Amino acid sequence: MYQPVSPLEYFRLLVGSTEGRDIPLLEAAASLALDAHPGLDLQESLAGFDRLARDMAQACRQASTEPARLQRALHFFHVSQGFRGNSRDYYDPGNSYLHRVLETRSGIPISLAVLFTELARQVGLEADGVAFPGHFLVRVNLHEGMAVIDPFTGVSLDRDELARRAAPFGVPPERLLHPASSRQILIRMLNNLAAIHARRGDDALLEKVRERLQILGASPGA
Repeated sequence: MYQPVSPLEYFRLLVGSTEGRDIPLLEAAASLALDAHPGLDLQESLAGFDRLARDMAQACRQASTEPARLQRALHFFHVSQGFRGNSRDYYDPGNSYLHRVLETRSGIPISLAVLFTELARQVGLEADGVAFPGHFLVRVNLHEGMAVIDPFTGVSLDRDELARRAAPFGVPPERLLHPASSRQILIRMLNNLAAIHARRGDDALLEKVRERLQILGASPGA
């Protein structure tokens, strides 16, 4: 007799590889919402992303250089599609659930970064998330150099701005711009949710987040 896989076991299957790069990040990140929305049609959410990827490919079709493709990708994501940071209700847990970010077009830096990097890769850009302290970023490697994007606003950050943001940590920005692995991204997303659930006193959801962190070999705050 068929037994449906629980959200936790499904997550375990997705992240079971020891190599973070082998984790299907988009699907694993989208699955985090199953704790709060057990009836979520995850495959429909992923299909919505696929439709968005096709539209981005069309928007970038005539870009003949990498910088032009990046500019078109950013315009498509932040202007045409209206993705933006949710500064009004930053600590809404929905900002961390990819299906809600796709629906509302608003999120926090890390959820927006996951969507943008996955879309950018679909049009041939070498995009990665960056676990910059306090504010997740996106880096895109171009033949002309590296572009660093704030996914909350879609703005490209110059060297002076990166130095300003790195100054409180006492290190040059170059040391804070390494690509984050899928595992690191999932841990950071889960830690964000753990902090939100703890603040709201939602012990049931907090426990589910802790179980997912244990699967990843991490603990809250790690």
